[in-house]
Amino acid sequence: MESAAPRPSRQSRHSHASQYEFRVLTLPRSTSRHDVRRLLTEEAEYGRWELARLCLYVGGHRKVWLRRRVIKVASTL
Repeated sequence: MESAAPRPSRQSRHSHASQYEFRVLTLPRSTSRHDVRRLLTEEAEYGRWELARLCLYVGGHRKVWLRRRVIKVASTL
């Protein structure tokens, strides 16, 4: 009987997971869809943010979660 390859432990799976930083924007209902689209495009292009989640609430205001990957630089000294 052949044994299956050992599965990585939970800790080792999470150690290789990407780390993100988040930014939450709350936009009033008076902001048009065009302005929201332009704002998110600028954030993605210049700030390297990507859309993680967007909620449109009953009152018309939007809550936007943006995320970007945290880059850890190893010391070369």
